[in-house]
Amino acid sequence: MPETLVEVAATARNLAGKYLTFTLQRESYGIGVLKIREIIRLIDITTVPQMPAYVRGVINLRGKIIPVIDLRLRFGFDEAKSTEQTCIVVVLVNLPGGISTQMGLVVDGVEEVANIAAADIEETPNFGGEVSTDYIVGMAKIKGVVKALLDIDRVLAGDAHQLNQKLQNS
Repeated sequence: MPETLVEVAATARNLAGKYLTFTLQRESYGIGVLKIREIIRLIDITTVPQMPAYVRGVINLRGKIIPVIDLRLRFGFDEAKSTEQTCIVVVLVNLPGGISTQMGLVVDGVEEVANIAAADIEETPNFGGEVSTDYIVGMAKIKGVVKALLDIDRVLAGDAHQLNQKLQNS
């Protein structure tokens, strides 16, 4: 973690940019737009046996099989019924070893693409030694609302690798 004010300012400058913001359980999150491939309505998801509860299954997106994660369940929130706003955000995840793969994220709803300035981004607070927040790169203040900015590679990297291995073996 950055330790000096100069390092904190440099980190915020590096994080500034465009983010797709979305909701999970009435909370707001953001992912850098360069990670987003597309946003699609919730379609039929084929379940895959012996997957963790947060893995909804796979979809066929224009001939490509893409694993789908329920981000709400991945973060330990309660399961919720799908609504008109529920959608799948397809992201590009960088795996260890330089491999990239697409994954779908079920989210409660997409809000907007926001251009977040460095001045609106703060360092992730320290929640104590037992709580890992490595997947949160910063906290943004947009129109009076705090949004957690996610490093989607860290959120999904282990899952993506394991899912790809299981899908190849099935």
